[in-house]
Amino acid sequence: MDGAHDMGGHQGFGKVEPEVDEPIFHGEWERRMMAITLATAKPGQWNIDMSRYARENRSPRDYLNRTYYEVWLGGVEKLLEERGLVSREELDSGQVLLPHKNVPVLKPDEVDAMLRRGGPTERKIDAPARFAVGDRVRAKVMAPTTHTRLPRYVRGHVGTIELLHGAHVFPDSNAMGQGEAPQWLYTVRFDGFELWGADGDPDASVSVDAWDSYLEPVS
Repeated sequence: MDGAHDMGGHQGFGKVEPEVDEPIFHGEWERRMMAITLATAKPGQWNIDMSRYARENRSPRDYLNRTYYEVWLGGVEKLLEERGLVSREELDSGQVLLPHKNVPVLKPDEVDAMLRRGGPTERKIDAPARFAVGDRVRAKVMAPTTHTRLPRYVRGHVGTIELLHGAHVFPDSNAMGQGEAPQWLYTVRFDGFELWGADGDPDASVSVDAWDSYLEPVS
């Protein structure tokens, strides 16, 4: 969706200042938020794309006033409440108020294996890839109302296929519970001048992973 999270190419947010020797977590609560995210995924009530959509689907005021892990917290709260695993009253009070739900629990000795396993998205499909390395393609102009992985700043611009990644779960449908609908996934390279015009660095380029339905051929 076109929300506040899609910040690429937008001005007005100031200079990016990388933190020297940045720690993985800036506080114990961030470490706990990571653990909560893993633990709440154990029952299998949602997939990774639903999780991303829950973080993105917030008002600009809410999204931009949260830190990274505060956005994660908001997403988990939304998913838990929507699926009846907790109530708003429980979230507000921090207390268990409803009967316990019988759901799978992530045990401490299972965490390492779960992290290492991840969530592979590659799938087999019969359709051949529409594009090959070196083909010129245009990112479609689109205004999706739900989750998508195509950044706004590349839409309508022409790039070149530089990698084929096989077929992968299509996040736009997966986020909405409409099935995996796997498609071919490509890496597309866009030149800086193509994206930013005279303001762009002619020696720079941006590479974006894009699913087949995001792209159209350029003759």
